[in-house]
Amino acid sequence: MEHNNEQTLRIAGVVKESIVDGPGIRFVVFSQGCPHHCPGCHNAVTHDFEGGYDCSIERILAEIDANPLLDGVTFSGGEPVCQPEGFLILAREIKKRNLSIIMYSGYTFEELLEMAKAHLPLSELLAAVDILIDGKYEESLRDLTLLFRGSRNQRVIDLTASLFAGRAVILENF
Repeated sequence: MEHNNEQTLRIAGVVKESIVDGPGIRFVVFSQGCPHHCPGCHNAVTHDFEGGYDCSIERILAEIDANPLLDGVTFSGGEPVCQPEGFLILAREIKKRNLSIIMYSGYTFEELLEMAKAHLPLSELLAAVDILIDGKYEESLRDLTLLFRGSRNQRVIDLTASLFAGRAVILENF
C-alpha cells in the first residue's frame, strides 16, 4: 500500500537532532508503513500503513529550516520508498538548502534499481539521495559495532556514484 498525497507524508514522527542516523547532526523523518516486517526491527511501530499521521511537507521543511546546525536529513522508517512522490518533493527542497540526504531502505540497491525502472518518482528520488543504507534488518546478523546500521548485511552506499557506475559503490569508512 502506498500513501499517495504528494503534499503530505504519512509519518511515525521526526527526530529534530540525531547523531545516530548518519554523519553529523541530522533531522530524521520516520515514514509510516513498511512491507518488510523484519523480526527484531527497532521501529516495529512504523510497520502499519494505517498508523502514524499525515504531516505536510511544508511543516517538515519549516522544522528543518528552524535549525541552522543541521548537516542533513535522513529518511528512515518504515519504508520511505513506499511514498516516493512525497519524499521526492521533500528531497528536492532539502537539496535547495544544501543539506545531504541519507535514506534507509529494506530493499537492496539492486532491488531499488529494478523497481525504479517502472516508477519515475522512485528513480528521481534515488537520484536525489546521497547515501543509501540498504537491506532488511537481519536479527541473526545484528552487530552493535556498526555505524548507522543494525546488521552486517546492510550496506552504506554512495548512491550518486552507484547510479553513475550502475553498481553498488560501498562507503568503507562506515
